[in-house]
Amino acid sequence: MKKIILYISVVFAAFTTSAQAVSEDVQVNQKKEEKIKALYIAYISQQLSLTPTEAEKFWPAHTQYEADLRAINKGEINELDRQQAVLNVKKKYQNNFNKIIGNERSNNFYRQDAEFRKKLVDRLKQMRQQSNNTNNINNHRAPKNGRLRIQ
Repeated sequence: MKKIILYISVVFAAFTTSAQAVSEDVQVNQKKEEKIKALYIAYISQQLSLTPTEAEKFWPAHTQYEADLRAINKGEINELDRQQAVLNVKKKYQNNFNKIIGNERSNNFYRQDAEFRKKLVDRLKQMRQQSNNTNNINNHRAPKNGRLRIQ
């Protein structure tokens, strides 16, 4: 009986530790997403020269715009239909954005949005490459016993 209780305790402790690790990963990812979103808002606000009044109207409309785009990307449709649906959403929201920030800045928004995403992807690739280079350097160091490993 003691062995069963001990076994159950060990399994429970392992499960709890695993659940905490997953929870921490989720929290880290949420913090990263929040940081990226804050950078995005700052970048777009600066590039479009949004006034506080415009920003107050623009960002709620933008939030709905992003929600509509996410809904399209979650659906399982063929690629051309997906691209057409994205284009339709962009056209729909361009009218909303035009009313808030004008035609010129509305067009500029789509360019700046694409530019931010491109910069973000480039930065993530750069960080991943630096991480891989660091791992490769660490893997090629001589072991403490002085013998070289041949892989």
